[in-house]
Amino acid sequence: MLNLDQWQEIFSTIRKNKLRTFLTGFSVAWGIFMLVILMGSGNGLAKGVMYNFSDAKNSIWMGGGQTSKAYNGLNAGRRIEFTNEDLKLVSKKYSDIDNLSARYGLWGSNIISYKNNYGDFRIQAIHPGHQVTEALELLQGRLLNKLDIKDFRKVTIIGKTIKEQLFKDENPIGKYLQVRGIPFQVVGVFGDIHEGENSSLYIPISLAQKTFITKNRIGALTFTAGDATVDESMQMIDDLKLLIARKYNFDPEDTRAMWSWNALKEYKQMQALFKGINLFVMLIGIFTIIAGIVGVSNIMLIVVKERTKEIGIRKAIGARPSSIILLILQESVLITAIAGYIGLVAGVGLLEVITSMMPATDYFRNPGVNFKVAVSATILIIIAGAIAGFIPARKASNIHPVVALHDE
Repeated sequence: MLNLDQWQEIFSTIRKNKLRTFLTGFSVAWGIFMLVILMGSGNGLAKGVMYNFSDAKNSIWMGGGQTSKAYNGLNAGRRIEFTNEDLKLVSKKYSDIDNLSARYGLWGSNIISYKNNYGDFRIQAIHPGHQVTEALELLQGRLLNKLDIKDFRKVTIIGKTIKEQLFKDENPIGKYLQVRGIPFQVVGVFGDIHEGENSSLYIPISLAQKTFITKNRIGALTFTAGDATVDESMQMIDDLKLLIARKYNFDPEDTRAMWSWNALKEYKQMQALFKGINLFVMLIGIFTIIAGIVGVSNIMLIVVKERTKEIGIRKAIGARPSSIILLILQESVLITAIAGYIGLVAGVGLLEVITSMMPATDYFRNPGVNFKVAVSATILIIIAGAIAGFIPARKASNIHPVVALHDE
């Protein structure tokens, strides 16, 4: 263990070589700093993109479009509009799917009022399963259920934004609001991670089809695919598209006649993409750290060269090789540890500043780095610094006193 005199000697050497020490420490600090920033930025990007997958990650969405190809004597340009019968087709084809639901958005002037408060909000007619697909968070009351659909009840659940604007501090449960001039009883208030969805109002689709929609039309159908793999879920989409194409007499290869979206496929692709990005970021950080370690090793070799005669004198008066190794090694570890800590603090601090100043978006939010990973990287660079210092220290301990004293 080094005594006080040896510590004083180490700090004296560092003070005499300020620029060299600074450049050595900077290379190490920069490596840790860049690793933290790169990893934090990668995490922020991943969180932003994955934020869009906050709904059920195994959901499948399908809807009608417009034909772009002539087929079986029928011209292109026909509108394909789904109806309740298509829900039955899907249910019959895959009886074990979960949360099968239809959705229809009411467009135009959607003025909703309560007493003297008014607002234009989005109205969605749904089945209960859609609430699971959207991953709604129930804040008050209850969600829509099967009896609401069966009995054509004039009930609604509202987003928290509607509650705040129309009801203020009043409890909305059990109250009636006007939806296009028709009274609907509020049975629940929900929250959604996507802020725009909090301005939505959901009503039973059965009632909407009797009151606002003609021909039992639906805008889209959706369901969750359970434990199906990506390949299995894609096969489900292909099978259902073929089934619906036969019913509406359009080319199954016509990509514009019917649209579909497989959340599971998109989610898995994003996961694979960000695994690759994180690996790339990690490699860049590691190589940056290695460059810093090489710099430490080179500097320590220079230190040994400059102090060759001093080392010879130490050995001539009886200094043990282990004490020489420890002296040089501890100088290397000290520089590496302090520089690594500075780089870690600077990196984490900058990420905190970015988080506080930059608003969260759907593409970048809450950049941050796993603290255990950051500390582990700092410990690793200290160990690497010790190894980098050991090589020249070992060389110094093997110098013969006579050779050292004759060194110019």
